[in-house]
Amino acid sequence: MTTSATSRINDTRQTSAPVGGTVGATSGGRPGGRATRGMAHIAGLDGLRAMAIAAVLVFHLNASWLPGGFLGVDVFFVVSGFLITSLLVHEHRRTGHIAFSQFWVRRARRLVPALVLCVVTSVLIARTVNGDLLVGIGRQILGALTFSTNWVEITAGSSYFDQTAPQLFMNFWSLAVEEQFYLVWPIVTLGLLAVASSRVRVATAVAIGAVSSLLMAVLFDPAGDSTRVYYGTDTHVMGLMIGAAIAFAWASPKLALRIAPSQWGPVGRGAVPVAALVLLALVFRLDESNPFTFRGGIVLACLATGVLVLGLIDRHPGRSTTWQSIASHPVAEWVGQRSYSLYLWHWPVILIIVIDHPAAPGTIDHLLTRLWCVVVTVALADLSYRFVETPFRRHGFKAVGSQVLVTVGRSSRRVRQVVAATVAITAVLTVVVLVTAPDQSQTAMLLEQNEAAAAAGSASGSAGALAVSPLLRTHTPSSPWALRPGSIPPAVIAAPTPPVAAAPSATAPGKSVDPADAKASFTMPAGTEIDAYGDSIMVGSLGALRYYFDGIRIDAKSNRRWSDGLAQVKARGDANRRAVVLAFGTNWGIDADQVRATLDALGPDRMVVLVNIMGPMSRVDKDNAALATIAAERSNVEVADWASAVRAHPDQLQSDGIHPSLTGAHLFSKTVRQAFADLSQQNTGQKVTLKDLPIP
Repeated sequence: MTTSATSRINDTRQTSAPVGGTVGATSGGRPGGRATRGMAHIAGLDGLRAMAIAAVLVFHLNASWLPGGFLGVDVFFVVSGFLITSLLVHEHRRTGHIAFSQFWVRRARRLVPALVLCVVTSVLIARTVNGDLLVGIGRQILGALTFSTNWVEITAGSSYFDQTAPQLFMNFWSLAVEEQFYLVWPIVTLGLLAVASSRVRVATAVAIGAVSSLLMAVLFDPAGDSTRVYYGTDTHVMGLMIGAAIAFAWASPKLALRIAPSQWGPVGRGAVPVAALVLLALVFRLDESNPFTFRGGIVLACLATGVLVLGLIDRHPGRSTTWQSIASHPVAEWVGQRSYSLYLWHWPVILIIVIDHPAAPGTIDHLLTRLWCVVVTVALADLSYRFVETPFRRHGFKAVGSQVLVTVGRSSRRVRQVVAATVAITAVLTVVVLVTAPDQSQTAMLLEQNEAAAAAGSASGSAGALAVSPLLRTHTPSSPWALRPGSIPPAVIAAPTPPVAAAPSATAPGKSVDPADAKASFTMPAGTEIDAYGDSIMVGSLGALRYYFDGIRIDAKSNRRWSDGLAQVKARGDANRRAVVLAFGTNWGIDADQVRATLDALGPDRMVVLVNIMGPMSRVDKDNAALATIAAERSNVEVADWASAVRAHPDQLQSDGIHPSLTGAHLFSKTVRQAFADLSQQNTGQKVTLKDLPIP
């Protein structure tokens, strides 16, 4: 076996983890050398982890900054698959067996203490900030502590890509995938080491990875939610298997020579730079709405990462490649060593801070808020790494527990009382929070009730009264719309026609208008002349829309997409009114072909307003640009710029950062009204003056 093929993690510091791990001193080697006893540190792997956690962090801070940043998780998978398999192979070679119980205990020492600290702290802080953060928290904690988050959330029907209630521990799904890998893979590895040759071991890992990739591609439904294929252990282990295949090959003297980039000639010299460029391109270009992400994109990212790993372990005495020098930089190593804690803390920190301090993207406040998220995350991760991860990893549960008891026992009586009281109060508060946590977010309850009201109104064919939920809320406590339980604004229950001064109609007052003539009219429409089709954003704005457009006919339901809008418009056919509002794309993006088909179905004689989208999705700007392009093609179409309106008032969104609060619903409706006014003026040449309506 070559010395480079046996670059290892020191056996006393087995720190591979889902997204982090510390390492020891550097070792180099050359092809043809002898294996060294013990697993030496592979310089640069911590640096690769650092790059991965940076990508994930930026993606979660603002997806539009790095649309494919979620691929950082797959980088972690490849690194973990390589390290864990290398440890198992080395242990078997050194001792003749694999001590499963000791391996699993080491994993628990490495992962559990920091995770428990993160869970308890995050739950208690979240309770003081916003109750919506605790929706389903019991289920989330069960998944976190049993490392089954991915399957728990799949069973619960949760969506990684469409949420009305932000999940505090959503990021733990990847920890679950890895821990399940840790549980099963040692047994598989022992069997392969006992009966299979090196080539068969590599082929087995590659085959498992290929099957997983195929399952992801086949089970992925472009018209549905991607959470099942993204969360599933069976559909997302290709990265772990690529790492395992590299480890098996690197443990074989013959195969190690074949997979070393330095042995590939001219191709080898360009392999690592090309892999780095491919991974960068994927991180910057892919997003969750792109089918290629699940049908080759994730696999390609894992393969590129595998080449980068090969570039780190293929080392020669006296010299390092540019890639090895970059990945071994002290800053990268420092971040990589803390990557597990950074991954644990970053998502709860982001949720709590962003909900407590909402800020619109593109503003200084938004940038400063995100910077503060980074500062808090790094600080907590460093403290966790120093005082929780490292002691438990080095000394184990029993030794750390004994040391704590000894330290507390030697303290003064006052200190012992404070410690005991703190532990007791923390335990009680945690239980109380779990017992009293809401089952449903206020946003979800609002949408559910408004959806029922919309369905009832649609069934009766009336734009009658809307029973607005008292759960509607605004982030401004002093707002007149901060409803008390049981209070419903009368102006919303039976809203009068708003006093809108519009351009004079071509038809004399009181004259019966032929439907064909009405369709060709571009005067400012009244509510009785408007049909509205939309998704959950429109559902959340139902009451306000009926306040501003008395008599409007609304067909809205959560999770709709543009294809649903096309179907609804076609189903109504010629019965569509002369003015139409279309608000889709929040859940599934903008399908330009579907949008154009919907507009074709409505025809050129109707006034049409397209509402653009806003939310923490990387595709927002691209989707809104597509809507603007489509609207520019047709003189009867205008865009209601909801994105710009709410960016200026981020406090008017619900806790999910997507749906409008009660005052936000009025902003949404005003934006639609202004779009109709602009469209009327463009087509009639008559200025439309809109009267500012008070919020009841």
